[in-house]
Amino acid sequence: MARAGGILKLAAVIFAFLLVIFMAFQLLEINMDFKLGNMISRSMPSNEVSAKPVRYKCGLSKSCPLGHFAFRMASGAASVVGPRICLEDKLIMSAVKNNVGRGVNIALVNGRTGEVIKTDFFDMWGGDVAPFIQFLKVIEEGTVVMMASFDDPSTKLNDEAKKLIADLGSTAISNLGFRDNWVFVGGKGIKTKSPFELHIKNNADTNKFEGWPDVLEMEGCVPQRQD
Repeated sequence: MARAGGILKLAAVIFAFLLVIFMAFQLLEINMDFKLGNMISRSMPSNEVSAKPVRYKCGLSKSCPLGHFAFRMASGAASVVGPRICLEDKLIMSAVKNNVGRGVNIALVNGRTGEVIKTDFFDMWGGDVAPFIQFLKVIEEGTVVMMASFDDPSTKLNDEAKKLIADLGSTAISNLGFRDNWVFVGGKGIKTKSPFELHIKNNADTNKFEGWPDVLEMEGCVPQRQD
């Protein structure tokens, strides 16, 4: 009986030893699989590991075709937040850049290269329309003209200024009123009316802000001048 008991104890020890070895190999295999998985994921291209959302220039909803300049712009918000103009993924006018102001904000862009020629703003509430008219008169042929309102863009506008802006392709300029919001992209020498224009009237029944309408945002692709 003692001999049989000894054999059982020996068998139990051997079984426990084999069980420990088996568990050790299982843990080793799991650890190796984990490390191997990490090595594979690190060696894979990032776009295969996790798909990142595509971002287009200026945050557009889609990319522009070749031979076009991407833009996105917004009018001012009441009399508090100035307008923003982005072109080819570069912010060219904004409150952060400290180059916007009350009235009509305007950026001139070379229609062939996309280079920004000049930015400025003209106060159409407390300012004088004469400098604005002079600015519009000397814009060179082939220039892309981008305009955005802030606070009040129209009180000092006269027929001469409106005619010069209409010649750039605007259709809404004749109806632009006190504290209306307006964004527009046209060009000197344009042969047709511009497709890039939004206008919202100052209306107490529909205004988003007290005394001012909602912000206007517009994006698009301006054809590069080829001639």
